[in-house]
Amino acid sequence: MRLFAALWPPQHAVAELDRATSPLKRLPGAEALRWTQPESWHFTLSFYGEVTEDQAADLRSRLARAATRAEGPVPVRLAGAGRFGDRTLWAGLHKEDTDREALKKLAAVTTAAGRRAGLLPPDEHPSFHPHLTLARARGRGRGSAGVDLRPYVTQLEPFQGSSWAAGELLLVRSVPPRSAVPGEQPRYEPLERWPLGP
Repeated sequence: MRLFAALWPPQHAVAELDRATSPLKRLPGAEALRWTQPESWHFTLSFYGEVTEDQAADLRSRLARAATRAEGPVPVRLAGAGRFGDRTLWAGLHKEDTDREALKKLAAVTTAAGRRAGLLPPDEHPSFHPHLTLARARGRGRGSAGVDLRPYVTQLEPFQGSSWAAGELLLVRSVPPRSAVPGEQPRYEPLERWPLGP
């Protein structure tokens, strides 16, 4: 099973962002993007890849300890947008109303848990760029053109959601699509949740 550690935004934050992104789907080229579903929106802290049942049990106990070592719920506010080239469109975080240091620490300890469980190389220290993926470019075949994501970023840049507190660390299973339907998205199943803080 494919596992990752994540933070999940509350329903009101998802609804605000969903309203803000709806007009983007009418921009030129929007049909060439694979839009993620609002119910799957999350912040990945650490990705572990394929994990056995034994490894998952070890990882669970390590993540439980990591969650209790957190200082408590993390203040978060969705805001703005960005892109990774013309491959991925994402929503970002408000600079002043989000505790980025606490998020970085949480990403670091979940990555360390993965290393100690033997799921990540000992020297792996991935950079953490908190983002919530909204859309991805579809696979490019011969003769197909990419989508310029800059207008999408420009239109979503003024967005500012309301503040919320990320109070749980989640261990999530990524279930790949089973059909051959183009553009079908993986399904995410939370396996376990731990409150953040002692």
